[in-house]
Amino acid sequence: MKSAVEKLSPTRVKLSIEVPFAELAPHIDGAYKSLSEKINIPGFRKGKVPSAMIDQRVGRAAVLDEAINAALPTFYSQAAKDNDVLVIGRPNVEITELVDNEKFSFTVEVDIRPDIKLPNFSEIKIEVDDVKVTDADIDEQVESLRTRFGTLKTVDKVVAKGDFVTIDLVATKDGVELDGGVANDLSYEVGSASMIDGLDEAIIGLSKDGEKSFNTALVGMAEGETGSVKVTVKAVKERELPPVDDGFAKLASEFETLTELKADLSKRLSRVKQMEQGAQARDLLVEKLISTIDIPLPAEIIEAEVNDHLEKEGRLEDDKHRAEVNDEVKTTITREFLLDSIVKAEAIAVNESELTEYLVRASARYGMTPDQFIKEVSQAGQVTTMVAEVARAKALAQVLGRVKVVDKSGNKVDLEALAPKSEPEKSE
Repeated sequence: MKSAVEKLSPTRVKLSIEVPFAELAPHIDGAYKSLSEKINIPGFRKGKVPSAMIDQRVGRAAVLDEAINAALPTFYSQAAKDNDVLVIGRPNVEITELVDNEKFSFTVEVDIRPDIKLPNFSEIKIEVDDVKVTDADIDEQVESLRTRFGTLKTVDKVVAKGDFVTIDLVATKDGVELDGGVANDLSYEVGSASMIDGLDEAIIGLSKDGEKSFNTALVGMAEGETGSVKVTVKAVKERELPPVDDGFAKLASEFETLTELKADLSKRLSRVKQMEQGAQARDLLVEKLISTIDIPLPAEIIEAEVNDHLEKEGRLEDDKHRAEVNDEVKTTITREFLLDSIVKAEAIAVNESELTEYLVRASARYGMTPDQFIKEVSQAGQVTTMVAEVARAKALAQVLGRVKVVDKSGNKVDLEALAPKSEPEKSE
């Protein structure tokens, strides 16, 4: 097979492919076999119809048509590989010449990932925020610990924001109690807005045994409709927080004194902010590269993705939303093109353990077990997408290691020192 590539634009090429008829022969044999199983000819069993009878019944042209349709993806993929073309989108195929038993030629026009000229990463400088742990940062962590170790105490007072209440709820529609509309002894933090719209406003100012009805959107009972909900306060509680002293440090940690606890919190916060420096450096590098590198985009791919998105939302005629989606798609594709070009330039490969580690972390974000998540990903045909994500992250980390990163005070930031260290294997 011979092939040549013609660049039509930075994001589109035309592949011209010539296939010796001998290379088409296996596909022709497959076409005869497929057709012999589909047609009925008296005196012949399905799958045993001779080629000559198939030519007579359906015509040689039909055989060649089926063979070519089956063969095109194979020849097209091989031509793209031979010419180092990273194709995207749907190919437009045209048969240019077909002479039975002699020659077969076709062309393919298709969008491609553009060639992107990457900079010398060692000449790039990125400035990130300083690592500063303030007294306010430490106090916030201490307050978070106090909240965790606080206790609820029943009090005789009117309900205020921040209190905890025990309540009963009864939902009605047009004066009729709804099926499933009764809930008793619910615990609720006032002001959290985590239950029913209007509940906070209704109970603030009530006392124990106080009740009030309010109108609200009904959820889970008469979805999309408005009804009345009566709330009854059965108990009011305040959170009592432990005093901030050495005794609290012993209660909330392994430390004996408050000074030691605060020193540990400062160390932990410093580590977190250092990790944030790494994430900030990564994001700033991508922003810098996108703003300084010319990255051509395929108009047809963008339009197709925008239309697909809007069609799923039923908003094809919404021009304002179309503009928003268009910008989002352009941003996404630009980033993918950039990172994929770095993957290619750095010759990044993803091994099984790296993919597994990524899937395990991703499963936690979706609240699924790793086995469940991997099964869902496989069934959705998203494994290739996940591999690409791992490769992009790996490539970005690799080039970021060559970038000069400093904080705003001018201090060098050692990103390698922030990377998690693998534990040495223990000998038996």
